[in-house]
Amino acid sequence: MTQQPFELPHFYMPYPARLNPHVEEARAHSITWAREMGMLEGSGIWEQSDLDAHDYGLLCAYTHPDCDGPALSLITDWYVWVFFFDDHFLEIFKRTQDRAGGKAYLDRLPLFMPMDLATPMPEPENPVEAGLADLWTRTVPSMSADWRRRFAVATEHLLNESLWELSNINEGRIANPVEYIEMRRKVGGAPWSAGLVEYATAEVPESVAGTRPLRVLMETFSDAVHLRNDLFSYQREVEDEGELSNGVLVLETFFGCTTQEAADTVNDVLTSRLHQFEHTALTEVPAVALEKSLAPGEVTAVARYTQGLQDWQSGGHEWHMRSSRYMNARAETTSPWQSLTSPGTSAADVGALLAAAGAERLRAHAHVPFQKVGPSLLPDFYMPFQHELSPHLPGARPRLTEWMHRMGMLQEGVWDEDRLAAADLPLCSAGIDPDASPEALDLSSHWLAWGTYGDDYYPLVYGGRRDLAAARLTTHRLSDCMPLDGEQTLVPVNGMERGLIDLWARTTAEMTPDQRRTLKDAVNVMTESWVWELVNQIQHRVPDPVDYLEMRRATFGSDLTMSMCRMGHGPAVPPEVYRSGPVRSLENAAVDYACLVNDVFSYQKEIEYEGEVHNAILVVQNFFGIDYPRALRVVHDLMTQRMQQFEHVAANELPVVYDDFGLSEEAREVMRGYVTDLQHWMAGILNWHRTVDRYKAEHLARRTHGFLPDRPPALPLAG
Repeated sequence: MTQQPFELPHFYMPYPARLNPHVEEARAHSITWAREMGMLEGSGIWEQSDLDAHDYGLLCAYTHPDCDGPALSLITDWYVWVFFFDDHFLEIFKRTQDRAGGKAYLDRLPLFMPMDLATPMPEPENPVEAGLADLWTRTVPSMSADWRRRFAVATEHLLNESLWELSNINEGRIANPVEYIEMRRKVGGAPWSAGLVEYATAEVPESVAGTRPLRVLMETFSDAVHLRNDLFSYQREVEDEGELSNGVLVLETFFGCTTQEAADTVNDVLTSRLHQFEHTALTEVPAVALEKSLAPGEVTAVARYTQGLQDWQSGGHEWHMRSSRYMNARAETTSPWQSLTSPGTSAADVGALLAAAGAERLRAHAHVPFQKVGPSLLPDFYMPFQHELSPHLPGARPRLTEWMHRMGMLQEGVWDEDRLAAADLPLCSAGIDPDASPEALDLSSHWLAWGTYGDDYYPLVYGGRRDLAAARLTTHRLSDCMPLDGEQTLVPVNGMERGLIDLWARTTAEMTPDQRRTLKDAVNVMTESWVWELVNQIQHRVPDPVDYLEMRRATFGSDLTMSMCRMGHGPAVPPEVYRSGPVRSLENAAVDYACLVNDVFSYQKEIEYEGEVHNAILVVQNFFGIDYPRALRVVHDLMTQRMQQFEHVAANELPVVYDDFGLSEEAREVMRGYVTDLQHWMAGILNWHRTVDRYKAEHLARRTHGFLPDRPPALPLAG
C-alpha cells in the first residue's frame, strides 16, 4: 500500500478485548461454508487467500467472546456473508454504476427472510442469495417473532441503502455530516450487528426494545463502530475504491480542513458517542427498567446485551488492528490498562490518557449558565423559497387568545397575554399553511400554542424545583388525554391537559384508528423529549452533538408536524413511500433546518436568560471548544447544507422513489404537493422567527426569565 494519508489517532476504549476460545473452530467452519455457498473459487470476488487474510473468524471471536462454538460459527458465517455481499455489490454494481441492476438484485433478497419458515423461498441465483437462505433457516428458529422482524428490517436497511451509496457515487456527491451519520447506520450494518449480539447474549425484552434508552444504546454503538471503521478504512475506500461514504472525507469536505484534522475530529465524535453509550447505560437504562417493571430475568437480559455491545466495540477494534483489510500501521493501543506492561510505558503516560478522557467527559458538565451573550447574531440565511401568509391571519389572533384563556393556559404564571402576543403563533401557522381555511388555521395555531406553552412549562415548573417525578407523571397524564378507541379521558387539572383534550377531540373526529395512533405517538414523542431535556437540565449536562440533533427533532415536535402535513393525502400514496429512505431524508433535512433556525434566533433567550443547555450553537461551542461566532458559522454551514440536501432529494431522489414504487400520477402529484408543504413550512418558520418579539433583545430585557416583574409564577398541580 502507499503511504498512509494520516496518522491514526489514539482511540478511547476502556474495555479490554477478550478472545473466544472457539476461534479456530469458527475459522475452519467459515472457510468450508463459504466454499459451499460459492463465495470462493470461481465467484470472481474472493479466493480462499482473501478470506484467510480478512480473518472474520478472529473478528467474531473478539466481538463475541463468551458464546459457544456452534453459535460463534453461525455468527462468523453471517459476517462472511455480509462482507461478501459488500464486495460483491461493489464489483457488480458500484464499479459499473448499474443502479437498475443493483435494485433488481436487492429486491429479491427479502424473499430469503420469511417471518414464517414454512413460507417457501425461491431458488438462489448467486452466492449472496444462497448464503442468506442458509443463514436465515439456521438462525431464526431460536429467536422470537419480534427479534425476527427487527433483524429482517435491519438487514433490509443494510442491503437497500447500498443504493444510496451507489447514487452518491453516480452523482459524485459527498453527504453532509448529519445525513451521513443517519445513512451510515443503515448501510454500515451495526444495527444488524446489534441483532447478532442479541443472538449471542440475550434477547432484549419486547417491552423496552423500542424505548429511547435501548435505541440510543444501539445507535451510539452503531456510530462508534462505523466511525472507527471509517478511520481504518479511509485509504482502502477513498483512495482505492473511489468511495464517497466515509466520515473522514465527509468532515474534510464540510470543514474544508486537512485529512489529519478531519480524522482527529472523527475520533472526537467517536469518543463522544462512546461517552453517550456509557451515560445511557448507567442512567437511562436503569430508569426505563424501573418504569417498565422489568422482571429480574429481563433486567439480566438487558445487562448481558449491553455487555455484548461493549465487547463488540473493544473486539472490533482489536480486529481492525490486525486485519489486512485495513490501514493499521503505527496504530496506538486502545487501553491504558493493557499498555501498563508495554516497554517504555510510564505512569505519566497512563495519567495523561486518564486526564484527557476525564477532561473530555467533564466538559459536558462545565458550562456556566446565564452568561451574558448579548443579542443573538443572525447570519444571512439560505432560504430558496418565498413565504406566503394566509389571508385569515387577522381573525386567528384574537381567537387564539380567547382559546388560551378558556383552556386556562394564561392563568398559571407561565404565560400571559403579553407573552402570547410576543409569540404570535397564528403568524407561524399562516406561513406554514397559507391555503388553510379559517378553521384549519385556528386548529394549527392552537396546536402550535399548546406545544410552545408545554415546551416552556416543563423547565419553568419542574426544572427549577428539580421535580422529575412530577414531570414524568404529567407526561403520562398527557398521553391519557388522547383516547384511541373512545375510552373516557381523565378529568383535566391544568391548562395543558384541558388544551390537549380539546385539540384531540377536534383533530381526530374524522380519523381512522391508525391515524389516531400515529398522531398520539407523535405527541408522546414530543412530551417525552421534554423530560429528556429536563434530565439534562437537572444533571447540568450539555448533550452529545449527535444525540442533541436527533432529539431536537422530537423537542421541536417534528413527528407531530409531519403527521399534520400528511392529513388528507388519502390512500393514493402507500405508507411505505413515507417510510422510504429518501422521504425520511427529505423530512429530516427540513426539520433540522427549522430546528437550527430556532436555535440561532433563541440563543440569547436560552443562554443568557434561561440558563439552557439545549441549543445547537452551545453544543458546538462545548464540543469544539470555540467561541460563539465560530460556533454560529458551523451551525449556519450545517443549516445551508441541510437545505441544499432538501433541494437535492426533492429534485433527484424522489423521482426515483416514484418510479421504484410505480406511483400513479395522482400519487406523484400528492407527493409534489407534500414537498411544497414542506417548503412553505420552512419559509414560514423562518419568517416567523424574523418577525416576532419572542426572541428580540428588547422583549427579553423586559421579560427576564419569562415572568411579569410584578407577578410571581404559580406552581399548578402536576396531576
